[in-house]
Amino acid sequence: MYTMKIEEEILQKSFRNEYQKSAINLIYTYGWLHNKQKQFFQKYNITAQQYNVLRILKGQFPDAITTSEIKHRMLDKNSDVSRIVDRLENKGLAYKNICLSDKRLVDVSITHQGFQLLTEIEIQILELDNFFSSLELEEAKELNRILDKLRG
Repeated sequence: MYTMKIEEEILQKSFRNEYQKSAINLIYTYGWLHNKQKQFFQKYNITAQQYNVLRILKGQFPDAITTSEIKHRMLDKNSDVSRIVDRLENKGLAYKNICLSDKRLVDVSITHQGFQLLTEIEIQILELDNFFSSLELEEAKELNRILDKLRG
């Protein structure tokens, strides 16, 4: 199986060093994966960020969670959580209430319809995992180790 190298993908002859190449490769691969996820979630009329919030709400259930705590737990820290929650509420997938202990905060919970959508997605979620099917299990473990080390 032929694997196209990053320099072929972006038509760049050389890099300053292997560290620059790694950074560019990571950014490019993030964009590739983001587009694949976008296509997958479009089938369910949600975004990857909305899916992330629904998963957080499901994990919190039966308790509610504040939007500030959702933001803290999200994969994409730059997401506008209030807007995402508003869209989920408009779709009937989540609901929000004023926090009883602090009126400045909003508590968010998942709806039955939100649970149903997650169940439907879970049936097909292996399609997302298949984006990594070219890696052996040990390679995936090594990639995780390297990424953890990079952040850490």
